[in-house]
Formats: sequence, structure tokens, C-alpha cells
Amino acid sequence: MAALVMPELKRVGALVAWARQSLVQAGIRNGAQEAMWLLEHALGLRRHQLVSESERVVGSDDCARAESMIARRVAREPLQYLLGTQEFCGLEFTVNPAVLIPRPETELLIRHVVAYAQAVSDAAIVDVGTGSGCVAITLATCLKGRRVMAIDRSPEALAVARRNAMRHAVCDRIEWLEGGLLAPLSGRMAAHSVHVIVSNPPYISQADWAGLEPEVRVFEPRMALIGGEQGTEFHERLLRESRELLVPGGLLVMEIGAGQAAAVRRLAGQIGGYATLEVAEDAAGIERVVMAQRLK
Repeated sequence: MAALVMPELKRVGALVAWARQSLVQAGIRNGAQEAMWLLEHALGLRRHQLVSESERVVGSDDCARAESMIARRVAREPLQYLLGTQEFCGLEFTVNPAVLIPRPETELLIRHVVAYAQAVSDAAIVDVGTGSGCVAITLATCLKGRRVMAIDRSPEALAVARRNAMRHAVCDRIEWLEGGLLAPLSGRMAAHSVHVIVSNPPYISQADWAGLEPEVRVFEPRMALIGGEQGTEFHERLLRESRELLVPGGLLVMEIGAGQAAAVRRLAGQIGGYATLEVAEDAAGIERVVMAQRLK
């Protein structure tokens, strides 16, 4: 595919046409729409200005910024990293390559945790692998008065999460802990003292890694994606480690990959300590969330 050359006459209309053609020819799904979002960001213009002010001359700095952003998107850098934000449950979250980009299907975790925790006024909630903080921050926003702890093994991710918590004025309602899975709670939380443990753990199998889109495989943090040979290794560890921390009747809520529900159900049965394991489907009909309730 021949590279598209930026127009010499750098007017808004010419840049719009060039950006749209560049992304479409690069095979970017919804490329024409993304071109408009990127140009809005790069040029500091509103959508209607990109249309109505097509003859407006663009300054050299703005042109260079637009060219860089379109080139990076052609190279398949995720749109969210270029724009610096992603919406989740109606809230805007800062994102960068240190954190996984929040997905709509993860909002299912919020729905089920809120449904359970609303009935427990003093609930202690732990978000494992918090990343951008989207789950912990949304829960702290929805469930005032509950204790929320957010864990991640990446200090860079925790820095992003803290900034997001400040943005949404809930930083004082969340305790931030660095470490792997539930290890940071050792010596901090007594046995059977946590009401909900929620996690969107890594669940991509090693075999599926090569087939991921470059936006994911090349740019998003690998340690937030790869779950091991089977893809369910982190689910197994959470099932084991959560038993001793959850209150009787407490809930472990985890996101899973397509086709993993049966394997996670088997693991829960083998590990024991859980009364029930329910599975919820996402909007595409894919089994996406498992909820394991601790024996009462």
C-alpha cells in the first residue's frame, strides 16, 4: 500500500480528506470517524468547525501534531492512547500504555458488585489488578460508605489510577496497594473480613496471543492480558486465595474470556469452599463474568 502524503496546502478540509483516506486505507475499522476525533484533538477544533471551516489555514505546529497522530494510528497505536481517555460507566478515565484500556464488557462487573454490596452498608471491597482504576473508582462513586481497596503489581498503573481517582474526587475513599493478586492484604485484612473481591484478571492464553489485533498485542501491557498456557491460571489463584478472605456468603466476581466458563466452574468445584457459581453474558451473548459465592 502506497503511503499517503500530507497535502502541501494545509487547510482544514484537505487535512480531513487526507486523514480519513489514510486511516481507511490502513484498514482501520471506523477510520473515517476516528480521523475526525483525532483531528479535533490535534487541531483543537470542534466537529462542526472541521466541516464549516474547510478553507481555514492550519499552522505548522498543529499540522505536525495532526500528522504525528494520524501516522501513529496508521501504525495501529490505539485511539484511546492517542486521545488519552476512555469512557467507562459514564465516567472518563485517563489511559496510557501503562494500563489496559477499559472495555464495555467489564461494566458487567460493576453491575453485579453493586447489586450485592448495596445491601451491605459496611462492605469491604477489593479490586484486584486495578489498572486505570476504572472498576475501583466506579464502585467508590456508586457505593458511598464502603471500603474499597485497589491492588496492582504495576506502580505505573497505580499512578494512573490515583490520577483518575483525584479526577473523580474519590481518592480518599480508596486504599491503593502494590503487589500481586491478594498478597498485599496479608497481615492487613483478617480472615473472612472481605465482602467482595472483584477482578478483571489476565485471561488470554499463550496460544491466542499471536492472533490478537496489533492494537492489543503491540501496545497494551502484556502482563495485564496473558493469563498463562490455559488463560485461566489467574482465576484459579483467585479462587484459592479468596476463600480465606471472603466473609461467609461473600462474593468473588471475575471477568473471563470466551469459552472459559466451564473451566472456571470446574476449578471452583475442585478447589471447594464456594456454594454457587453463576455466569453472566455480555451484550454479545458471550459468557463474560463469573460470580462465586463463599460458603455460608
